[in-house]
Amino acid sequence: MNSKNIEITENDVLEALDQLIKVPAIILKSVVSTNTNVVKTFQSQIEDYKSQLSSDNLAKIRKIIEMPVPELQQILNKAYQDTGKEQLKILADPKATPFISKNLQELKKTLF
Repeated sequence: MNSKNIEITENDVLEALDQLIKVPAIILKSVVSTNTNVVKTFQSQIEDYKSQLSSDNLAKIRKIIEMPVPELQQILNKAYQDTGKEQLKILADPKATPFISKNLQELKKTLF
């Protein structure tokens, strides 16, 4: 499936970030502020999980990875407004841009 033809919804982004959203906000704030490469830390688990993903899931993940970070953060901010999840607010903050960029690049290397 060509990722260019896929529409990404707020739910798609939330599904892709499911594990990150489960992290306690105080810990997430710390890894974001230190620009930690969480993909590298969990690389083997990500690679194992990849085998469980359908081609449609992988195409959606690729599309999310290829999104400009500010656009992704707009989706995260909207999701924060809808859900009130503090983790989404942390990720939507412009200060999280370097963290998101770094981890998306690493995720792309790991998955594709």
